[in-house]
Amino acid sequence: MTTKQQPRTASDQAMWDSVLGLHTFVERQLAHALQRRFGVGLSEYRALEVLTRAEKGEHRMQELADRIGLGQSSVTRLVGRLESAGYVYKDTCDDDKRGVYAVITDAGRKHYQDARSTYADVLGSALDAASADDQLARAVRALRGGA
Repeated sequence: MTTKQQPRTASDQAMWDSVLGLHTFVERQLAHALQRRFGVGLSEYRALEVLTRAEKGEHRMQELADRIGLGQSSVTRLVGRLESAGYVYKDTCDDDKRGVYAVITDAGRKHYQDARSTYADVLGSALDAASADDQLARAVRALRGGA
């Protein structure tokens, strides 16, 4: 049995377009600031964040990929870059030698902590700037709880 889906309303589409525009605007500013000030991309920063918050400072590669929204091959390359910088290392699973973990190092934790306030500052500034744009303001208000 096929269920007919209702078409999206113009309001839904307008809000989604606003969310996508806001996402693009904010991500661009975050990526630029993190690369310029700390030499890491946004995905690398997010990987360090996920690993810092992990109970043992580690995640299986596939789980890390899922948490930061990347594919397996992309996260493998990302972890390789972080490993070259000394921020993570790879470890094999004791129970399953095919399983590979990304494990954050002390240097990786420090680098994440150093970048964290810049991330928060740039995020706040980008949202403030976006709230002045008629196309993005609605999404900013919704995000900040003032829908």
